Amino acid sequence: MYSDDNFESKQVNILVVDDEPLVRRSLSEFLTLEGYTVSVASNGKEALHMLKDYIADIIITDMKMPELDGLGLLREVKKDYPSSEVIFITGYGSIESAVEAMKEGAFDYITKPIIDNEIRIVLQRLIKQQQLIEENIKLKEEISAVQKDHFLDIVGKDVKMQKIYGLIEAIACTRSTVLIYGESGTGKHLIAHAIHQYNELERGKPFVEVSCGALTETLLESELFGHVKGAFTGAIKDKMGRFELANGGTIFLDEIDMCSPNLQVKLLRVLQEGELERVGESTTVKVDVRVIAATNQDLQKLISEGKFRKDLYYRLNIIQISIPSLQERRGDIPLLVNEFIVKHSKRISKKIDGITNKALSILINHAWPGNIRELENVIERAVILTKGPLIVPEDFPEQLIGGGRDDPDDARHLKDALKNPEKDIIVKALDMVDWNRNDAAKNLGINRTTLYKKMLKYGLLKQRKFAGR
Repeated sequence: MYSDDNFESKQVNILVVDDEPLVRRSLSEFLTLEGYTVSVASNGKEALHMLKDYIADIIITDMKMPELDGLGLLREVKKDYPSSEVIFITGYGSIESAVEAMKEGAFDYITKPIIDNEIRIVLQRLIKQQQLIEENIKLKEEISAVQKDHFLDIVGKDVKMQKIYGLIEAIACTRSTVLIYGESGTGKHLIAHAIHQYNELERGKPFVEVSCGALTETLLESELFGHVKGAFTGAIKDKMGRFELANGGTIFLDEIDMCSPNLQVKLLRVLQEGELERVGESTTVKVDVRVIAATNQDLQKLISEGKFRKDLYYRLNIIQISIPSLQERRGDIPLLVNEFIVKHSKRISKKIDGITNKALSILINHAWPGNIRELENVIERAVILTKGPLIVPEDFPEQLIGGGRDDPDDARHLKDALKNPEKDIIVKALDMVDWNRNDAAKNLGINRTTLYKKMLKYGLLKQRKFAGR
């Protein structure tokens, strides 16, 4: 069926949509000889009617057609049949429209007159890509079957953390720029370090961290790019900047939103061209550095306010990672508590066996505005103050104990407290798409079968809105 020996023998259904009978017939004959199963439609409206009962892996459609044109068909297909890929046939005069269609999700376009070998190559490339996606999905399912509660120095088994682990693994062999979003105290530094550490090409190379909000503009510019003697008051000798120190490795720019407009221009130059100049010097220095930036601000809002450059944002936002707050992943609190007890009891050489259920319940039900950093501070204090082998509520700050005692009769059983966060996330995802299981699974980053099993586990299959979709 295919000229590429790596292709698996798999039946592929193609729907040809064109208002010219000759084009439909010739394409149908060629594709059938190539080993595909082919159906035809005379326009977009007819194609949509057929798709209600016909599964099309690939749709090859003309751009200009009566009743519903190719672009209109593409939009409907992407909305209702997202697994179907679309290839456009277009004349030279409509190439601009075809390129615009690719921005909306089309796979590729072929110009008229149609050349058999050209469409053969495009189809082979598309099918190869689909196979790689399917293999990747299978691999992710195998990985997710063994749920990680630790990933390098990161602790957490919440579904959102599993997605972050998968994303770190997916970008491991690249040097793409990464933008990390997360509230203060969520562990943005740990995520950045994990990205660097997981990349075999960067392992052992420099990892340099800069807190952009901790320095004045002049000092930050000097810290990032270096300076020469006499460049400003206090510059008593030449200094190499953090970008040069990170050459070949990674630089982590925390609080990137705090950079001034002048610094943003210079950062953009480093990202675009890999070049910089030390303060007070005109000589250009070349650097090869992977940039990971982090913020707890909405950068798009800052762009609209004129406080952050749009071009820098797009350069930084190649890969985006959003870290959930601790309140969004309460099920990870017992894991984190245990980790911090071990860490701090070892540091002060004090034997602590663990924590009582009552004390743990208080921690699980606390809001944690300071996120993981606040939790670690509470545990460190408790490890120091506790008089017994187990941490008890009395070892916590008074405001924390009070928050945990508001309604003791309403306290959840520990097992329920650990499993409910995932159930709540699933219910919320289903509510957002009117309980359409396909859409919910897609939004959660899991496959439909996995979602079905979790719905069965939490007794969600019998709920009001579920209609088996």
